[in-house]
Order: sequence, then C-alpha cells, then structure tokens
Amino acid sequence: MWSDILKEFSDSPSQTIVVKYLLENGFGVNEKGRVICNDIEIPATHIGRETNTDRRVVDVTAKRILSLPKIRDIFLRLKVTPDLTEVSETLGLSVIAIYPKDAKQKGIVNAALEVLTRHDLSIRQIFVTDSELSQDPRLVIIVEENPPAVVYNELRKLPQVKRIVI
Repeated sequence: MWSDILKEFSDSPSQTIVVKYLLENGFGVNEKGRVICNDIEIPATHIGRETNTDRRVVDVTAKRILSLPKIRDIFLRLKVTPDLTEVSETLGLSVIAIYPKDAKQKGIVNAALEVLTRHDLSIRQIFVTDSELSQDPRLVIIVEENPPAVVYNELRKLPQVKRIVI
C-alpha cells in the first residue's frame, strides 16, 4: 500500500519527500489540510524544514492527500505510538534490533518471538520498520529483563537474520 501512495505522488519529487516523511513518522492530515501528530497540528514550516522543502509544498501535499479518497482515509486515521527505544536504558529495559537478510521474507517476527518466549522474556514493545519506507528495515523488540547471551546466540542463528544490534 505504501508504494501505491508514493506512486500517486511520483510526478512531484518534493511532494513525494513530504509524503514519505509523514508516513515514516506516523503523521496524519486533518480535515482542514493540516499535518497532525495525533490531534496536534504541526506547522507546515516545521515539516518543510525537516524535509528541506518549502512550507507551500507541505500545504499542497496535505491538500492533495485529502483529494485522493483511499489515501485520505489513511492519513485522517494515522496515529503516532511512542517508541521506547531511546529511553529504554532509563526505564531499565533492553532493546534488541534484528536486521533481516530479506525484509519481505515471512516468519521473521514469529521466529524471534519463539526464541524470546522459550526464555520467558517479557516483551514491552515490538515494532517493525516498513521495508517500503525504510532503507534499513529492522525488527525492534524491547524486553523487561537483560536477556542472557544464549538468547542473542539463538537469534543470530535464525535463518532470516543478517545481524543483531543490542
């Protein structure tokens, strides 16, 4: 679906940059054509600064999103969820980032969860960066305990895994 959205904007490189940025960050668009993070409006100048585009490009992109029925419904409903990765150490949590050999291969999440479940680890958060939006897709799992070395070894041995970062 993401590739369909990006194709819709392929006639405008600057609008494509803005749409991709909105998707990567979970930012939506409200009925007034404003970029939002959940229900909080984000000034177009701020999005423009982050994407190296003009605020007018951001405004035109948001209005164009609203004019496309399938895309409109997606952006009107997008919500942001907190990512605990950057605060995990402060919270006493451990982060395991798994980089797959092929992000489109099925079963990566299931295989990793089987390893963690076998070792009775409590998962606080799990998310996958979308392979269509991210140049370096990965599975991120945040657990309550500091996993024993055997967990990392088992994860590394999974056939889908290219590398692990802890």
